[in-house]
Amino acid sequence: MELYLDTANVAEVERLARIFPIAGVTTNPSIVAASRESLWEVLPRLQQAIGPDGILFAQTMSREAQGMTAEAKRLSNALPGIVVKIPVTAQGLIAIKALKKEGITTLGTAVYSAAQGLLAALAGAKYVAPYVNRVDAQGGDGIRTVQELQSLLELHAPGSMVLAASFKTPRQALDCLLAGCEAITLPLDVAQQMLNTPAVESAIEKFEQDWKNAFGNLNL
Repeated sequence: MELYLDTANVAEVERLARIFPIAGVTTNPSIVAASRESLWEVLPRLQQAIGPDGILFAQTMSREAQGMTAEAKRLSNALPGIVVKIPVTAQGLIAIKALKKEGITTLGTAVYSAAQGLLAALAGAKYVAPYVNRVDAQGGDGIRTVQELQSLLELHAPGSMVLAASFKTPRQALDCLLAGCEAITLPLDVAQQMLNTPAVESAIEKFEQDWKNAFGNLNL
C-alpha cells in the first residue's frame, strides 16, 4: 500500500514525512497555483523533501496530445523519476500511449468512472486516479467506482494500479483501502484528521494524572 500527500506545501511535507510513512507527493495545477510558487521552483523542493526513494507527481497543462507529450518530456528531463499526470480525455489517452513508448511513467487523472480508468490503464498509465469525493458530489458512488475499477484492473490491466484521490474525510480513504485500493493520496487536512483524535489526548492525560497521583512525577 502506498500513501501520498496531495499538496505543494514543502514545509508541511517535510513535517509530515517525519510522521507518516509516505511514498511521495502528488500535485495538480490548482494545488501549485494555490502555493503561488513557480512549478519549476516548487517541484525540486518537493522532490528533495520526500527523498531519493519518494515518488513525485506533476500534471501537464495542455489540452492537446502533442502539447501534453512535450510538457511531459520537459518534466521528465527536469526531474528524473517524476510521474506525469495526464487527464483522461481522448487527447489524454493519445498522450498516455505515446509517453508509454517513450518510457515516461504516467498517471491517468480526473477519472470519474471505472470505464474511463480502465481505458487509461489499457493505454499504458501505471496509475489511475479516481476522484472519490467529486464522484459523490455529482450524485455517484465514489467508493463503488473504486471497487469496480480495482476489479477491472486486476482482470484486464494488472500492470496498473488505482491511486485514489479527492477525499474529504478519513472514512472515505479507509473505505477505498478496504475495497482493495493499493494507493491513496490525502490532502493535508484529511491526513491530519487521521492522526488528531481528541479521545487520544484525553486518554494520555488520564494516564499522566494517575501516574503523577501515585508517584509524584511523570518519569518511568
